[in-house]
Amino acid sequence: MKKLSDNPKIEVLVNTSFEETRIAILEDGVLSELMWERRGSLNIVGNIYKAVVENVLPGISSAFLNIGYEKNAYLYISDVIEGDKRPIDKILYKGQEIMVQVVKDAIGTKGMKVTMDVTLPGRYLVLTPNQRFVGVSKNIEDEAQRERLNSMVEKLAEKYLDGMGCIVRTEAEEASEEELEKEIKYLYRQWKTIITKFERAPSPSILHEDMDGVLQVSRDILSEDVKVYMLDNKKDYEKVVDFVSKISPELKDRIKLYKGKTPIFEAFNIEQEIEKLRRIKLPLENGGSIIIQEAESLCAIDVNTGKFTGSKSQEETVTQTNIEAAYAIAHQLRLRNIGGIIVIDFIDMKKASNRHKVVDALNDAVKRDRAKIRILPITRLGLVEMTRERKKESTGSLITEECPQCHGSGRVLSAESMRIKVQREIYDLTQGRPGGNLRLVLHPLLADYIKQKQSVIEQNIHRSLKVQSDPQIAWEDYKIVLE
Repeated sequence: MKKLSDNPKIEVLVNTSFEETRIAILEDGVLSELMWERRGSLNIVGNIYKAVVENVLPGISSAFLNIGYEKNAYLYISDVIEGDKRPIDKILYKGQEIMVQVVKDAIGTKGMKVTMDVTLPGRYLVLTPNQRFVGVSKNIEDEAQRERLNSMVEKLAEKYLDGMGCIVRTEAEEASEEELEKEIKYLYRQWKTIITKFERAPSPSILHEDMDGVLQVSRDILSEDVKVYMLDNKKDYEKVVDFVSKISPELKDRIKLYKGKTPIFEAFNIEQEIEKLRRIKLPLENGGSIIIQEAESLCAIDVNTGKFTGSKSQEETVTQTNIEAAYAIAHQLRLRNIGGIIVIDFIDMKKASNRHKVVDALNDAVKRDRAKIRILPITRLGLVEMTRERKKESTGSLITEECPQCHGSGRVLSAESMRIKVQREIYDLTQGRPGGNLRLVLHPLLADYIKQKQSVIEQNIHRSLKVQSDPQIAWEDYKIVLE
């Protein structure tokens, strides 16, 4: 499979309804990322709070904080200022008031994760008040640009930041000194406002609320690479135009209001792609497939050759399938927003060189992902362990819930198991006595199977049986009626 292009054509589509806002990011016409915001749920990643320490647990080097919600927030030692120098119970104590920023939403039974190392992102810069380091994003690879930006930002930091640090973002590659100066002054004023609120506000309370999704996209994604940013809600459109006019007026013409009669996500086939997100098994172009099994803190992915036999040796066939799977997996992880620990079971390859090719393909495939990713070397068995930064729950967790029929296993009793179960219950109900009629009401597909086995069942229960289908009945439910 060919490598990803370095400069994809990016399109951003936004659908706003009464209850939620959905943001789709397409790269070269392919849906690559989805962002969701629902009115009734908390969207607090990036928010800054004045928190109260509720408990300090030195045994797990952690503390639990009250930031004003039902669930306490979780603070680990590595996110504590000076946590690398002293034990957590020597830094924090119960009842202490501290400033924290939410870095991960509450997921499942876990509360939100917070850090004391607060950051304030702008379009070109990220202010790091608790750090002194001033630097440039690693994604800016041009040495001349790095030196230019580093020289400018060091001078500006010395002039305006009082010893605080900042990082130059990738979007600043072509930025002028005037633009950087304007933003560094804005972020500094914002930080001073937060400090003043912290000193005066009761605890717990919110000190700074991050932008909503449509403005975050305007700040973090909208660039020269984005061909169009199209919104179907006039209020959101006007809000984005106003914001972009202030920070990047040259990009204002990329923002469009969608006026079509067909809903925007239907017009661009996004709804169809969203439906596919519930699938566990996904076909590859060459006939192979990947199977994605997502749990709360771990995702297991299996790669199969399927119908693909190739035209060369088995080793070559397997390697080609694994490389194609690597690109498909990276795409699905980003699209489904799957984070945490991920284990990929690639098909076994005998040659170490081929195993390296697959890992190289996976590294290339994740380069567009904005989440932090770490990939470990492939094992001789073809297993790859990787981690992907998780700030919010996955799309699957957001749009689905545990099936009440299969209790989350994804499997129900087989038709034959159901036949034996029903037959046993009828026998116990009649105590094996012959005579009389029975009516059995079942799921339509199961009813068809039972009809095929009807003579066997009647022989076993010593009674005649009438089989009736009901589309309203779930697969494992049924009614036995004595007539």
